[in-house]
Amino acid sequence: MKKYWRKILSDLYTMKPSQIVMYTTEYCSDCNRAKAYFEANKISYLKVGLEDSAEATEFVINVNHGSRSVPTIIFPDGSILVEPGFAELNKKFSGL
Repeated sequence: MKKYWRKILSDLYTMKPSQIVMYTTEYCSDCNRAKAYFEANKISYLKVGLEDSAEATEFVINVNHGSRSVPTIIFPDGSILVEPGFAELNKKFSGL
């Protein structure tokens, strides 16, 4: 179990996580769309909420050059999608 938590913690706040990490908020329609896409396509990801995490919020602001845009999705290859629509998500996953 410790190994599991170490993996999760090592994937937070990095531009090269070992899994897909989605920074999100509960009431964001763009976030809900991305979550629905991932779930419908059985794509696993780590969800990190900004509501109770100053560190997550600061990370998102830094990644987005001063903007608190969500969802911010970080991929293991270092690529980033911010507020993607279905077309962007389809394009990203068709190339993986």
